[in-house]
Amino acid sequence: MHTYHSPLDLVRERSPERPVALVRPDAVALAARWFQSNFKGDVLYAVKANPSPWVIKALAENGITNFDVASLPEIELVAEHAPGARMAFMHPVKSRAAISAAYFDHGVRTFSFDTHEELAKILDATGKARDLNLMVRLAVQADGSSYPLAGKFGVEAHDAPALLLAARRATQDLMGVAFHVGSQCMRPTAYQAAMAQASRALVRAGVFADVVDVGGGFPSVYPGMVPPALTDYIDSIDRGFAEMMVHETTELWCEPGRALVAESSSVLAKVELRKGDALYLNDGSYGSLFDATHSKWPFPVKLVRDGAPSVAALKPFRFYGPTCDSIDHMPGPFWLPEDVGEGDYVEIGMLGAYGVAMTTRFNGYGDLDVAEVEDAPMASTYGLAPRSIATPRLEAATVVKLSRARSKKRRRR
Repeated sequence: MHTYHSPLDLVRERSPERPVALVRPDAVALAARWFQSNFKGDVLYAVKANPSPWVIKALAENGITNFDVASLPEIELVAEHAPGARMAFMHPVKSRAAISAAYFDHGVRTFSFDTHEELAKILDATGKARDLNLMVRLAVQADGSSYPLAGKFGVEAHDAPALLLAARRATQDLMGVAFHVGSQCMRPTAYQAAMAQASRALVRAGVFADVVDVGGGFPSVYPGMVPPALTDYIDSIDRGFAEMMVHETTELWCEPGRALVAESSSVLAKVELRKGDALYLNDGSYGSLFDATHSKWPFPVKLVRDGAPSVAALKPFRFYGPTCDSIDHMPGPFWLPEDVGEGDYVEIGMLGAYGVAMTTRFNGYGDLDVAEVEDAPMASTYGLAPRSIATPRLEAATVVKLSRARSKKRRRR
């Protein structure tokens, strides 16, 4: 992987025809060290956020050797690039073959589930093993998250006690509770509230948990979304853990994904055509810009042009991706100099989480090059850049007020 001082240096040297993932391993390293210094427990990286080998290696080199995996390919990825790492298979629904391979071939001992049927499947696929760490996934409220994850996974409160008791009886090792407050959680107290729900479930079941896994949801900075300081989230978790009905040896786990990698990558896309305020790029919703399409997040952007920098005023644009599907549309607004046009490049920031991880091969597109850059991300919760992203505002349209016709007052009788 070649290293450039900045995206402009890359453009000047290569004029790339394919989108380029611009990666910043130092940003991953800093985030990894922050979580290890501030979170009072084990930090497991949620591989689904960005499964790039360079991310796995950077995390392992900076002390994070625990990984939350959701599939056998993710297990194989971690085994290859972080040998000896501890993995937790935290997808609540898994195939028997994946469970068996994880246990017997890769030494995975931690499994999540939210039904009695999945627990029975895990026990059967591991040959009734007694050395399992069994994590009951609880359904919790997700107030304050930009991506609520309730509905698909998690045992409801009225069914949780029986499942917790069954898990306790099924293993001689660790039994724990896990939950997810929702991705890009903007309310730190959501963790404390979820831990209170978990504590009530344990009390009703009459069991103690060996592990409390608060999951992911830790946020990053995006335009229009400046979350509270990450220390506020840690404080909320500390308060919630102190109030839980757990014993002195209970372990605390978390599974950050976005917060570890969001700042670490951006994507350099080429403008293939301009139609008015619409820019047609060589990357889009079937590539790295899924969230820009389906969640309509206006990611920060910069014009990257080989030549004199633009001095034109900023104007809001919308993007179209390279496929022939009309849903491949990102409404933005994305603020760029008004003279942007075909042949220019646009750097789209804060795509380290759920950017390259979401790419497909639809219509023959989807291939990205990868290059390391040494400049700062567009925003940072760790001090590498400002904590907020300034965005211009659309000027309010001139409103013409029409005077209402006066009616004659009716005389009271």
